[in-house]
Amino acid sequence: MRDYHLNVFYSEEDGGWIADVPDLAACSAFGATPEEALHEVQIAKAAWIEAAKASGRRVPPPRYRPLIYQAGTEADATR
Repeated sequence: MRDYHLNVFYSEEDGGWIADVPDLAACSAFGATPEEALHEVQIAKAAWIEAAKASGRRVPPPRYRPLIYQAGTEADATR
């Protein structure tokens, strides 16, 4: 089973680490360390999915793949 791609990056503006789930609109979290941001976004992801299901909204399947992985997949497909 595939899981959602997560981005983790440092934000100068926020003075800490941000983690987000590109496939889930506005699903992100903050942490003082990359590990903390990752932990917090896992909690946010579970809450996002639970809230969507409870309200009858569709939960999108994992689709986002960074360009670096897409390029490799396209190259492999042409071989």
